[in-house]
Amino acid sequence: MSLLGFETLLFVLAFALLVGGVIGSITPQVPGALVSLAGVYLYWVASGMTEPGTVLLALLTLVGLLTWAVDIAGGAVAARVGGASNWTAVLAGVVALVLFFVTGPLGILLGVAGTVFVVEFYRQDDIRGSAKAALVTTIGMLASGVVQALLTASILVTMVAVAVL
Repeated sequence: MSLLGFETLLFVLAFALLVGGVIGSITPQVPGALVSLAGVYLYWVASGMTEPGTVLLALLTLVGLLTWAVDIAGGAVAARVGGASNWTAVLAGVVALVLFFVTGPLGILLGVAGTVFVVEFYRQDDIRGSAKAALVTTIGMLASGVVQALLTASILVTMVAVAVL
């Protein structure tokens, strides 16, 4: 394979990673932000470490790390905002991880909502408070996915602009 063919392959792989990052951001348990950052850095290496420039590379890295933080903490923050305890948030995270392998995305949402409701009802004996915590957690998880998709899509769009301009 010629050097030009190898560079082209790297650029194609970089954009495949960037698109995969957006898809991964809406797929549970897939670190879309990290996949997007891998695409950014592969593109940077393939360009001879010239594109994107240093400032833009740093900004894209910050956006990627922010997106990763939203991915990691989104559900737990939503659970806490909804009034759930730290223990409930941790337990719901474990349930989400197990259900990912058994039921997929819908099962994760329903399982986490059910876990938060049951644990909080057991803790507080308050059906309204438990329902609120479960609802806020579920909405927060969905909102977290939307934020992740928007942020990884912004990384993709920026890199398309870098490649075209």
